[in-house]
Amino acid sequence: MDVVHKKILQGNRVNLVKNLDPAPVYDCLIEKGVFTPDMIDEIKSSGTRRDQARQLVRDLETRGSLAFPLFLQCLQETEQHSLAELLQTGAPTVHPLPPEPVRPAVRPLPVPPPVAVHDQRRDVAPIDQMPKVDKTPSPPLDEEDRRQRKQGRVRRDSIQSYKMDSSPCGHCLIINNVEFAPQSELSNRTGSNIDCDKLERRFKALNFIVAVKTNLKYKQIRHELSALSKKDHSQSDCCVVIMLSHGTEVSHCRFPGAVYGVDGTALPVQHITDYLNGQHCPSLQGKPKLFFIQACGGDERDTGFEVSPDEAQPSFGGDDDQTDAIPTSSSSDSLSMSDEPDARASLPTPSDILVSYSTYPGYVSWRDTQAGSWYVETLDRVLEETATTDDLVTMLMVVNNDVSQNSAKGLYKQMPSSFNSLRKLLYFQTQTEN
Repeated sequence: MDVVHKKILQGNRVNLVKNLDPAPVYDCLIEKGVFTPDMIDEIKSSGTRRDQARQLVRDLETRGSLAFPLFLQCLQETEQHSLAELLQTGAPTVHPLPPEPVRPAVRPLPVPPPVAVHDQRRDVAPIDQMPKVDKTPSPPLDEEDRRQRKQGRVRRDSIQSYKMDSSPCGHCLIINNVEFAPQSELSNRTGSNIDCDKLERRFKALNFIVAVKTNLKYKQIRHELSALSKKDHSQSDCCVVIMLSHGTEVSHCRFPGAVYGVDGTALPVQHITDYLNGQHCPSLQGKPKLFFIQACGGDERDTGFEVSPDEAQPSFGGDDDQTDAIPTSSSSDSLSMSDEPDARASLPTPSDILVSYSTYPGYVSWRDTQAGSWYVETLDRVLEETATTDDLVTMLMVVNNDVSQNSAKGLYKQMPSSFNSLRKLLYFQTQTEN
């Protein structure tokens, strides 16, 4: 969507949420190809009329260059003329500022007379007259402190670290999409099974109950996420969702990107995370929800930039490297889900959620058909080597650094990223703790 049209929608969002009747608009938007029926069902599930209107406006910004004029046509056809006219003017409602208050005149404060400076050096006591320092030894370390220091991990107190000692620790859902329908125009993801096997073994070793689902369509992905959200997590400390699929660029208020079902329909990452937030999954309130996304964030390829020899530690990928990007549309007017990222720093972010992306929003993610993806291979290795000593955010920083050293075909780079609203440190269970 054009930047001008986005600004018009954002500037008039209050009026749209207050006055838009989304129900009669839905069929019109489907007929004109702005949304699919599944996407409209997702918007309808947002809640009240105001919630649906708010979600409709947000999603509309991701639907390509024709979405705005087609939305205006739908408003006219459903006789919501005042809103259509408001958007056509392109002038968001402006509230006048209150008049500037009259301020009293500022007068300088009286300056006090100078005070004689006392030379404190004359009052320093001799060393033998200094007060004695209490050299009482510190209390001995308890068993927990000794165990943590022996492991090389000095954790902070319980207020600053998540509880992660339940057995099992929680559920881990892995969705592995490998074979895509021909009509989706998406290639099969050779090498993804290698990623899936690694992560299944790794999270079982971290004491999670792991369920693997393969080659799911859009509706099947939603069904599995809904079933996971309806489980009783009251005896668990954490929940993990891993998505291995093709992806695309899409702008949302919380988490960017979308993941494809094997039928070629994309599910926004924001909707994936919403299934497990505090509102839809009460038994996970206050507990960490972790999402690992191995998929492209767009179709842009990063060639990197030159650095000094001391900084560079090149590691080259093989000739079999592939991307998890969608095909690029040749028509600039086609309705596309690859709009530019649209940051909205003023909107709130759900708590206790971490979304780790294999690549930065807008860029491709590389996968070796023989060894699996760069991101998963590195994540698995770092978890194996440092989960006993490091918290999750620190480990993801190591993953970022290691993946950034790789080069596909000796040219292209990749930079993982994450959106983090965890409130505490997170340490996984390891075998040394059992």
